[in-house]
This record gives sequence, C-alpha cells and structure tokens, in this order.
Amino acid sequence: MWGLIWYPYRILQEAGMSGAMATCITYLLAMLCGAFMLPRIWRERSTFGWWALLLVLSAGWANFGYVLGMLHGEVMRVLLLFYLAPVWTILFSFWMLGERLDRYGYLILGLSLCGAMVMLWKPELGLPLPQNLSEWLGLSAGMGFALSNVTSRRAAHLSVETKSFSLWLGTAVLALPFLLWQGEVTVQLVSISWHSWLLLAVMGLVLCATSFAVQYGVTHLTANRAVVLFLFELVVASLSSYFLANEALGLRDGLGAALIVSASLLSGKLYSDKSLG
Repeated sequence: MWGLIWYPYRILQEAGMSGAMATCITYLLAMLCGAFMLPRIWRERSTFGWWALLLVLSAGWANFGYVLGMLHGEVMRVLLLFYLAPVWTILFSFWMLGERLDRYGYLILGLSLCGAMVMLWKPELGLPLPQNLSEWLGLSAGMGFALSNVTSRRAAHLSVETKSFSLWLGTAVLALPFLLWQGEVTVQLVSISWHSWLLLAVMGLVLCATSFAVQYGVTHLTANRAVVLFLFELVVASLSSYFLANEALGLRDGLGAALIVSASLLSGKLYSDKSLG
C-alpha cells in the first residue's frame, strides 16, 4: 500500500485537490466500504478504552502525516525520515510489549535499515534530521506508524475489524481540521470531476481491504518482524516510481532492494520469547 498510494494522491493533487481533501475523502469512503463491520464494532464498544483511542490517533497521524509530507516536501528526504520506523518500533515494542531482540534480531533490523539508506540517502541530502515542516511530518508519521503497529499488537482484546475502523476514523478525523483550516471546502468539493470521484472510490475500496489485511498481520506478528516486512514497501515504491513516474532505477536501488528482501526473508527468526520480567 505505502509503496503505491503516493501515485493516485499525486494525480489528485495535479487535478487541483489538496492532500487533506483527498485523504479525508478516501478514508471516509474506506469507512463506508467497511460499514458492514459496524455491528461487531458496536458490540465491542465497552472494551475500547485508551488503547483504542491511542490506535485511532497514532494510525491516523501515520497515514495523514505521510501523505502531507510526500506531497509538500522533498520526496527522498521525507521517505528517509519516515522509514526510520524500525528504530521507533524497537523502543515502543520494548516499552509496551516487552519484546527483546537478540543479536540476530538487531542484525536483521540493521540489514533492513542499511537497505533503506542505500536506496534513499545521498550525500547532498545530509544527515537524516528534519530541516523543515514537511520533514518533521515524515519523521512523526514514521513514529506514528511504529506506535500504531505496537498498539495494535498490544490491544489483543480488540478485533481486527475494530482496529481497521480505528485507522480509517483516525485518518479522516485528523485530516478534517486541517481541511477546514485551509478553507474553500465547498469550492473544492464542487470542482471534483467524475474521473476524480471514480479514482477516490477505487482508493477507498483498496484502502479498506489493505488496511484490514495490515491490521490482521500486525496482530499476529511480533512488532519488530512486522516493521521489517513493511520495509519491503520501499522496493515496491522504487519499482512503481520507475514504471509510473519514469524515475530512474539504478544500481543503488537494486542493492538496497536486495538487502531489504534478504532481511524480509530472514525475519522469520526475528522474535523474542523473553519478557521484561
């Protein structure tokens, strides 16, 4: 999802739609597609608690912050900061889940991060430290993604349906204030062509399906293994930018992709049976 979702959002931006508007509509449509889940979610309302709220906020910001950062910042730097998510996952999973990595686990995470650096980093970009608002959005979205994955794993009492709906709700709710702050909401809505509405509908359906699949995955995998597999999205992003946006695909991309794929294949051994106690 992450490796491809940038492209339709770019098309919508070129059609005159703001990132906040596109994000809000697509995730509202995802909620509509997932409305059949509402009866079960309603039955679970007494078990929501603070974990559900944390999932709403963290997952919502991960999605919204990623879109804004990618649309308004230097793509490579925003991606580099966003894909520091494995670092935050180590911290969050240790603190919230008691997951401890052994040396083999750190080696796999290091391998995946090296792959990301090889693909994304260039000397002229400088250190992967935020230098403007868009880059802070990318960094914080990566932190939100890591926190949402760990929270999803921690909130074992919540169903996958509830977790998926929390993601859609959080993204739409966080996008709405920004959309209102931008103004001209009615003007933007009226000016949306039927082609754009069709694309928005397809995106909403895809986001509904992929979000459900992601929540199922992070619920049944350790947080650190899930985030290593997530880095495979970089390979998808590289290929999609080559075929869809005619961007160059060089030796660095191939080497970085090989490192990430290797880490993903080895991640079956990335787990810890130890607890904090």
